[in-house]
Amino acid sequence: MYVCTTDYPKMKREQIALVGDNASGKSRLAAAFAGRSGAKYISFRDSYGSYGDRNFFMQQRWNLFTLEWDPPTAGEVLLNEAAESRNPADARRHLAELTALFSMDPFLDKPLVTLSSGELRKFQLARALLSGPETLVIDNPYIGLDPRTRTLLSKLLERLGETTHLVLVLSRAAEIPSFITHVIPVSDGQMGEKVPLQAFLDGVLLPAVIRMRNITIRYGERVVMDSLDWTVREGEHWALTGANGSGKSTLLSLINADNPRAYAYDIELFGRPRGSGESIWDIKGKIGFVSPELHRAFRVDAPALDIVTSGFFDTEGLFRKPSAEQRSKALCWMEEFGIGHLAEIPFLRLSSGYQRLCLVVRAFVKDPPLYILDEPLQGLDENLRFRVKSLLDKYCGAPGKTLVMVTHYPEEYPACIDHSLSL
Repeated sequence: MYVCTTDYPKMKREQIALVGDNASGKSRLAAAFAGRSGAKYISFRDSYGSYGDRNFFMQQRWNLFTLEWDPPTAGEVLLNEAAESRNPADARRHLAELTALFSMDPFLDKPLVTLSSGELRKFQLARALLSGPETLVIDNPYIGLDPRTRTLLSKLLERLGETTHLVLVLSRAAEIPSFITHVIPVSDGQMGEKVPLQAFLDGVLLPAVIRMRNITIRYGERVVMDSLDWTVREGEHWALTGANGSGKSTLLSLINADNPRAYAYDIELFGRPRGSGESIWDIKGKIGFVSPELHRAFRVDAPALDIVTSGFFDTEGLFRKPSAEQRSKALCWMEEFGIGHLAEIPFLRLSSGYQRLCLVVRAFVKDPPLYILDEPLQGLDENLRFRVKSLLDKYCGAPGKTLVMVTHYPEEYPACIDHSLSL
């Protein structure tokens, strides 16, 4: 889960990731480093016994109300540890700050064995930070977490990194969050040379399909986006989230070459810097695109089959004669999405939902390597949403296919989503 965020100030501290395969020795090296340096070490193994309370066991989580004793709440454990510290008054003040930072109030009264994986992460982080360590070593921070919780945890760690040096121990390069500055590869119990994050990722991950650096967007005095860095790699599937007006559609328009400002920014597509000689049509030819803005502007009253077929040429309507093969493929795609019966009906006579679905099929018809789908299911009924969502998983989840999708309804995201960017 490679997560970018613009919610917090840029950090000046060096943040490290130790990355290696299973049994490479990275956890052993991290624990040894923490022992020698005095850093605080946390190991996440998705077990309630990992922080020293041996009397916790699986049955207690599901048989909470049959226990003969009351298990401690998260708040009680933290308050007890604060009271046992060298300076209890300072520790209690620090605990109040951590409670606010990690938004822990909703679960402090819960028995510890009932905490979710995400709540347990926050509890363990707060417990480790009560002693005020300058460096925190975190082993497997993302294990067992769903995409949304991984995103929230990355934001939390990013904010924590403003005041604390972090060392994350990870098994997968794709899990490295964007606030990490340097990576140390580990193999056979040996640490390699420390390298900058971007150089490491370029060496071990698939090629970047989209790379944006220092993107700042202003409308008058209003800053919509401030110094955003974002890399999307081949085969990744991104959920782009944020409130109305947060800049999602503007960001996508920069990628799709619809925004004239695109050439003023540091943007690379498919390994080529924007403005290095490629035409708008070269860019669009590799992208399947649909958006509310495209839908509003699409006022061509041609048969629906012509609208779908125009996706081969990235034009708003057919201005050249398609081949018989192209028309046949377009019709097959319409059948696949359940709208083959609309082929001869003029586009503007269709309902708004069917118009949107025609434009979705238009984005798929040329089978591009990159799909940018901004609210693709808007206006569709429940049956069509279910069908299209299943097809998004089928086609966008195929090897080598890259997806960036926007929706305000989390349940509309296909299962293949594995990355998230929140604006």
